[in-house]
Amino acid sequence: MGEGLGPRAPGEVERYLSVAEHGLIGDLRTVALVGTDGTIDWYCCPSFDAPSVFGAILDADRGGAFELAAAVPCRTRQFYFPDTNVLITRFLTEDGVGEIQDFMPIVGGHVAGETGRHRLIRRVVCVRGSMPFRVRVAPRFGYGAQPHVVRRRGDCLAIFESDALSLALTSTVAFECDERDVTADFKLSQGETAVFALDRVDGAVPPRGCAHREAEVEFKATVAFWRGWLAQSRYRGRWREMVHRSALTLKLLTYAPTGAMVAAPTTSLPERIGGARNWDYRYLWVRDAAFCVYALLRLGFTGEAEAFMGFLTARIDRDETRPSGPLQIMYGIDGRCELPERELPHLEGYRGSAPVRVGNAAVDQLQLDIYGALLDSVYLYDKWGQPISSEQWDAVCAVVDWVCANWDQPDEGVWETRGGRKRFLYSRLMCWVAIERAVRIARRRGLPADLVRWGAARDAVYRRIMDRGWSAERKAFVQHEDDQVLDAAVLMMPLAKFIAPTDPKWLSTLDALSADLVSDSLVYRYDPQASPDGLIGEEGTFSICSFWYVEALTRAGRLDEARLAFEKMLTYANHLGLYAEEISHTGEQQGNFPQAFTHLALISAAYNLDRTLG
Repeated sequence: MGEGLGPRAPGEVERYLSVAEHGLIGDLRTVALVGTDGTIDWYCCPSFDAPSVFGAILDADRGGAFELAAAVPCRTRQFYFPDTNVLITRFLTEDGVGEIQDFMPIVGGHVAGETGRHRLIRRVVCVRGSMPFRVRVAPRFGYGAQPHVVRRRGDCLAIFESDALSLALTSTVAFECDERDVTADFKLSQGETAVFALDRVDGAVPPRGCAHREAEVEFKATVAFWRGWLAQSRYRGRWREMVHRSALTLKLLTYAPTGAMVAAPTTSLPERIGGARNWDYRYLWVRDAAFCVYALLRLGFTGEAEAFMGFLTARIDRDETRPSGPLQIMYGIDGRCELPERELPHLEGYRGSAPVRVGNAAVDQLQLDIYGALLDSVYLYDKWGQPISSEQWDAVCAVVDWVCANWDQPDEGVWETRGGRKRFLYSRLMCWVAIERAVRIARRRGLPADLVRWGAARDAVYRRIMDRGWSAERKAFVQHEDDQVLDAAVLMMPLAKFIAPTDPKWLSTLDALSADLVSDSLVYRYDPQASPDGLIGEEGTFSICSFWYVEALTRAGRLDEARLAFEKMLTYANHLGLYAEEISHTGEQQGNFPQAFTHLALISAAYNLDRTLG
């Protein structure tokens, strides 16, 4: 068990910042969360799903943190350097203004050539007047459970050594160190800077310092990388700043070596404070990643789609006897299939919200909807990106053949319920999407396919949904067959082009959802009291559903309602335009942060609403 970290800052009132009081930096391999107080309290090295080095967001005492802030009372402001993922945290005092520039050079991109290197740079600048600063670097390896020692080499280099990982801290100011931590107090005057760099120690690459000149070179190259990537965007609509921030966030959630996209870069941030709905999202969900591809393709980014297609094509299993079908619902970012779930009882959890979990047992669930999300993204990539290859088409055919034979199975559904399998309408809907999009590709490209069988299965799914997914009593499409429970997932019906957005049955469903699941533009997934999901506790409104609602209103022609709901949703973003998974009753961000699902839905809603408004 790891030992205590100690207090975060003098005069601390709360041991935990709110989830929303964070920004995100990354290098397309991992990320760090930087609080508005200047503290890095989440960082896994060398990858998204590696054990945490700084994990104070999950245990303020045992988790570890990289504290860096003004050493006097101050106000803080945080923003991104324009059109980049370089984060600026400003400190405003009576005697001066200072700022921290936080960034991670892109390994193997336009910035750094060493493929094994991981570097986190924190450059402190005194902008006006003079200001004292205080730094404390206190890593806690292995989720705070693995001991380490500090080996000092001179006044400005220290190496934190643990059994599994070693990190080198270099600085342009002298620091002190004890057996585990490094501290320093220093003062800067206007125009002066200090640089701290944290590097993964690779035996083949000796640790080296990061001097002022090198930090400036790395800063400019990192800015150039992000601006060069964002320049590919074709979006010029009304909400350009929010859309581009969402795109930059989705890119940060991409693991460059394989093309995998994580659902979120954190684990166990609770869906409700004190609740047990705390999950590890640092993996590739087929559904989430496919929707990300759709959103990025809309904006003109094709490279991410190509990498994702390669990742999944290599993992399609054509063994028709596998109970989960050709694909698992999720994979490790390196493609591994085993993601055993376990609890870390030595960590108290964010604001006492235990348990803290790593791994995810949902990997073994059957979720039929993933095939629709996947085939929809394949269809769009073939249409807007590059024509899929013959090998990829063979993989598509294997997937569709399996869906045709298995679409009628009960499953756990899109929300990963743990209360037993049901015949969810959304799962049927996305099976229809999988077959229908494959038929479109085959006909447009003249590719070989069993169109007679596929067409019959597609039509059978359609009839099944219309016959048993519709409730005459509720005058709405419902969560699962032969029941009366509503589910926000059915908002995808017109978005997936299954039903006309002005069809009377759909408009009646939209009214029913508005009455039962919508609260001032915020949308709940479903009512767990009416539809038990096998989990205890409540949850907040689900932000992806809120953006689906905007898009459904848009397609139904209710533009005033759609625009108002969209503008309201924008007010729930944090100060940087970032969203977690859910919004609480009091408007706080809840769940893992930032959440890819939310940002991809924002892009789609903004794109379609802007296009419809003209």
